Amino acid sequence: VAFAAFLAPVSRRPARPLHDTGPPRMAALTDEQIREAFTLFDADGSGAIDSEEMALAMKGLGLGDLNKQEIAQMMQTLDTDDSGLIEYAEFEKVMKSRMSAKDSPEEILKAFNLFDMDQTGKITLANLKAVAKMLGESPGDDVLQEMIAEADEDKDGCISFHEFKNVMLQMKGK
Repeated sequence: VAFAAFLAPVSRRPARPLHDTGPPRMAALTDEQIREAFTLFDADGSGAIDSEEMALAMKGLGLGDLNKQEIAQMMQTLDTDDSGLIEYAEFEKVMKSRMSAKDSPEEILKAFNLFDMDQTGKITLANLKAVAKMLGESPGDDVLQEMIAEADEDKDGCISFHEFKNVMLQMKGK
């Protein structure tokens, strides 16, 4: 899993509720990144996101514990075929409709801070493990270390804000 793909579900969340119809706020993601984000949200691998997985994903995105009514409203908005589940095509449509060409420095900093939970100014292996756990994933340390190495320009074993920002800008360019 590439570090950029791991960032996709966490750092590219809309700044407003998903049902908002205002201007888009997400940077462009590749089809592969959208697929990997869907896979992270689809914790049980069923091919669809149910309300429990949506609640877990929203918590993992730093949106706190949404109540059942808020989750139901979100599911209803995204579930265009009224199946009670968010299938990949529905997820992809929402992700692509929310994309734009720019992220403000403030949005990039907010995304960085979601990973830098201990506020050290660096994203560590422990930070990545915690985010993965919140998303219902459990990649091995070797996978997470590879992700860090991909972004770690100064080879200090962590990801600084500068390095994080560079990854975000690379994601926009694809």
